[in-house]
Amino acid sequence: MCLFSNKSLCRVFIVTQIYKNYVNFVYDIIQSILKIKTDLYMLKRFSVLLPLVMTLALFCFPGCNAKEHGTSIYELVKAKADSALIFCKNKGYSTEYCVLVDFAIHSGKKRFFVWDFKGDSILLSSLCAHGYGMESTEAKPVYSNVEGSYCSSLGKYKLGIRSYSKWGINVHYKLHGLEKTNNNAYRRIVVLHSYEYIPEKEIFPRHLPLGMSQGCPVISNESMRTIDKLLQETKKPVLLWIYE
Repeated sequence: MCLFSNKSLCRVFIVTQIYKNYVNFVYDIIQSILKIKTDLYMLKRFSVLLPLVMTLALFCFPGCNAKEHGTSIYELVKAKADSALIFCKNKGYSTEYCVLVDFAIHSGKKRFFVWDFKGDSILLSSLCAHGYGMESTEAKPVYSNVEGSYCSSLGKYKLGIRSYSKWGINVHYKLHGLEKTNNNAYRRIVVLHSYEYIPEKEIFPRHLPLGMSQGCPVISNESMRTIDKLLQETKKPVLLWIYE
């Protein structure tokens, strides 16, 4: 399994390991055949050639695809969805859909997912802004459950009533935090809503700019329109789960 999601980094990693093994192999041969106590440092100083080898690696392994060796977004979301389904069955939540938000994913990529339990698939995905409070950056959110922190909060939520929003498509859904990490969500007025400046398409490698969220999961308008229709037709409460 490749440790990297970037193709170029994957190639570099593989060739680097091959080169290191080669240097150690040569050193062992010299030690055993010539029986000379070769200075390991002197031999391994040839590693100055490593940057050249790494550069060549970018062009020598066109078939190396990190996603083929790693875990796909679908597999990651499905693993969380399987846990969500158990929770929903035990708590009487909807077993049609759930909403999963993976803040470990780059903010320039889609990381808000509506999971279809029956179809065992991702029904919808969207970019999603995180809170700008405390020491949060575009790349890394800081989490807090404190009122006035303007931070996102990890944990499971129950999607509540539909209400008016001054943002996006003018619709929001109340969020009720179900864990110690997010049980102030309702008092903090943390809700699910959209914002017209959240792009519909991914913007990676750029991040979403800070300032679009004061702790709410904020998505694109088009995604919100689709989710709004689903939620209005769902009879049981729907789970929304923010994690990383």
